[in-house]
Amino acid sequence: MGIIARYKLYKKAKSDAKRFQSIPLEEKEIVFYAEDHFSHMHFVDLIKELKNKYNGVIHYITSQHDDPILSQNCNKLQSYYVGEGIARTTLFINMKARVLIMTMCDLETFYIKRSKAYDVHYIYIFHAMVSTHSNYRKGAFDSFDTIFMTGPYQKEEISATEDVYGLKKKELVEFGYPRLEQLIEKADVYRKTRSPNSRNGAIQVMLAPTWGKNSILEVCGSEIISLLLGNDFTLIVRPHPRTCKLNPSLIAKIKQEFELHENFTLEIDITNTDSMFNSDVLISDWSGVAMEYAFSCERPVVYIDVPKKLNNPEADRIHITPIEKSIRDQIGVIVSPERLPTLPEIIKEMSINQNQWIKAIINLREEYVFNLGRSATLGAENILKLFQR
Repeated sequence: MGIIARYKLYKKAKSDAKRFQSIPLEEKEIVFYAEDHFSHMHFVDLIKELKNKYNGVIHYITSQHDDPILSQNCNKLQSYYVGEGIARTTLFINMKARVLIMTMCDLETFYIKRSKAYDVHYIYIFHAMVSTHSNYRKGAFDSFDTIFMTGPYQKEEISATEDVYGLKKKELVEFGYPRLEQLIEKADVYRKTRSPNSRNGAIQVMLAPTWGKNSILEVCGSEIISLLLGNDFTLIVRPHPRTCKLNPSLIAKIKQEFELHENFTLEIDITNTDSMFNSDVLISDWSGVAMEYAFSCERPVVYIDVPKKLNNPEADRIHITPIEKSIRDQIGVIVSPERLPTLPEIIKEMSINQNQWIKAIINLREEYVFNLGRSATLGAENILKLFQR
């Protein structure tokens, strides 16, 4: 992005922040904040429910200049671009709103602070189906008033964290995971409309790892890609957005090495769901996308057993096994990096015997996810109850 384009965005952020601040408090009861391009996926169903149930205007603040919500023209939903700089920082410090809903954790830790101007009620919604004490930094949720929980494991972890550190009790709402519901619905439509012979019998594999030095792409990505392409698999490599941002040279290297292979696709856009639904097996490590894939596509996962990324050095103080560790051998097969040559046979066997996994995966989905099919409705009702109190 050029200097002129960046300057225009800076002016836009400053103008929109000022426009938001000029609105009276009584007209800003419900505010959403989207930190990036992917946040709106987790908000869209909840916003739709609130538009039907709430008489006032919903306000939507975003740091993404091309957020899809910015292009919507609706009297009940007003949107504002505030960027990631001083305009956003100042806006949050001086925030005047009844309720602020966000998927960005670490409130009060970095640039995003609680309001000094009004006692805003902060609600956190998860953007990944992972543990709270192992996958996030220490204190990531301590400054929120309410947490919308994906499933019982997060509720147990947050409660245990509050007990261990003597924290003020937050309101823990049994919410669910709207993103999973979107994926389940789309996967069902995909299965009904796409021909099972569209790939001429070739097994399609998606490689979707987490980010960081211990991710598959960092540890053994090229080796896995070469191995699968050499065994005639169709392969889609979907890097984590953070990998694309923090290590673009690695992505460029993989692209240069494999892009001419007819069975290789590098997919940067993680909002594209068709490739996921059309994949017979997912290969991952510790990424939350593994649960999203298994629970929506009802297909198994191959886990490459690279070291787990530990964002919280005090995670062991919470004596609960992280969900992304305990569930791995229930929805898939764990393969050590030393056994990578066995991958082709493992994938072929899993692809042939997919139906053996369906029942177990569906049962686990019911056990680990709150309110499947009803999360947005119940979430909207809980938000509106805040005003009644």
